[in-house]
Amino acid sequence: MALALLVPGGSGQLGRELAGLADVSVLAPGSAELDLTQPGQVIKAVSTLATLARADGHVPVVINAAAYTAVDKAETDRARAFAVNADGPRVLAAACSSRGVPLIHVSTDYVFPGDAQRPYEVDDATGPKSVYGTTKLAGEDGVLGSGARAWVVRTSWVYGAHGGNFVKTMARLESQRETLSVVDDQVGSPTWTGDLARALVELAGRVTGPNPPKASVLHCANAGEVTWAGFARAVFEELGADPARVKSCGTKDYPTAAARPAYSVLSDAAWRGEGLTPMRHWRAALSAAFAAHPGGFRP
Repeated sequence: MALALLVPGGSGQLGRELAGLADVSVLAPGSAELDLTQPGQVIKAVSTLATLARADGHVPVVINAAAYTAVDKAETDRARAFAVNADGPRVLAAACSSRGVPLIHVSTDYVFPGDAQRPYEVDDATGPKSVYGTTKLAGEDGVLGSGARAWVVRTSWVYGAHGGNFVKTMARLESQRETLSVVDDQVGSPTWTGDLARALVELAGRVTGPNPPKASVLHCANAGEVTWAGFARAVFEELGADPARVKSCGTKDYPTAAARPAYSVLSDAAWRGEGLTPMRHWRAALSAAFAAHPGGFRP
């Protein structure tokens, strides 16, 4: 049976990628149309999805891509960050529960402390070091404790052709500076929204089928790991620029308001264990992203 998706956060980089998928019906409102901090809007949106989808013979699913993602600003804008990342998903999950609509909630590697020596498993102890990570963890707890048929999907270092992100920033700086210094002591897994969107739709198909995933928390990120500096050099390669122009620096040389995890690679063991398609290596995904959007990442 065909899916009908509601994607809160539809104007963000992941939401816009989901909205652009041709093989599924998607309603992807931005925050101006569906504000998760407004319970009335949330309840109405989920109710409308459930009614219209079922009338058309579709299976309704909500994929929550809405989030407060200004990591540094969240340190001083705690109330807004909690409202969007914690309270909003809790209300969304309650609305989904009341209408029997499955919910897939997108979360982040920032829920972990970042001090691991190997990829984080879904059941490893959390311990966010920032307000952003704390609010996202609270959102996970609210969703999973809501009684809804809900799955949390953690991902990391997301970039895409829409919106602002690290890849676009590096491409802009490549055109402006002879060299640039990038942090080389933080490790993660860059994840292209194109791959992530398709993976989430695959999961949506599974959660509505006869054998839904048993694991309520899953990790989905492009495979492999790299530092920010290594990632920047790969972006330069895609631009046809000399990667040696990217110089290494340490976290101490680039202080930020919010602490970043030193290591936030996510293990996909639970994802693969559920029979879901493994994500390709981050480097192959980056090349595919540039090929899919020839002008999307260039200034």
